[in-house]
Amino acid sequence: MSISTLAHQEVHNKLVSSRRIRTLTDSLDSVVPRAADILDVGCGNGIISHNLQQLSPPRRFMGIDVLARKTCLIPCQIYDGNTIPFAPESFDYVLFVDVLHHMTEPEKFLAQAVRIARRGIIIKDHYSENGFDHQTLTLMDWFGNAQYGVALPNNYKSRAQWRQLFNEVRLQEDLVKTDIPLYPFPASVFFGRHLHFIGRYNKAS
Repeated sequence: MSISTLAHQEVHNKLVSSRRIRTLTDSLDSVVPRAADILDVGCGNGIISHNLQQLSPPRRFMGIDVLARKTCLIPCQIYDGNTIPFAPESFDYVLFVDVLHHMTEPEKFLAQAVRIARRGIIIKDHYSENGFDHQTLTLMDWFGNAQYGVALPNNYKSRAQWRQLFNEVRLQEDLVKTDIPLYPFPASVFFGRHLHFIGRYNKAS
């Protein structure tokens, strides 16, 4: 690993990563049911799901990821990035935290998740309404993920595009939050702007 890459990683971990983990844990805690079986797709090291389980032990998490991590704080298995390897209705909820915009065909993964979920889907992702939003999110993704070799197709969607996708896979909006204080002032003025959302979506009856 080069000196510049190490410096990049250190800066990101100090300025962004630890605050992001705390903030997403707090924000998701009010969205994730207090007791549920949850599949965390693209779980990374599992820290957010681990924290959510600590806050409510009746929550049970299983993770899958395409990249092996030396340590994962929840039970985890590697998958091929194309097929979520579980039978229909294996979990109450499927969780995607900043994962779907890394996929070239997120609609296929969301359809798989709906099949696997008994109750619904929980998503943390982004809204991109214009070119400035897209450029901002592209910069944020590069800064946060390039060090890990994560694919960066920058596949961001507007609110209208998300609604269309949810309709296509028969998901109904239950709860959406856009006040997610991931960045302190003044960085929040540029990197906040309601670019981030957390939503819970139930399977249509």
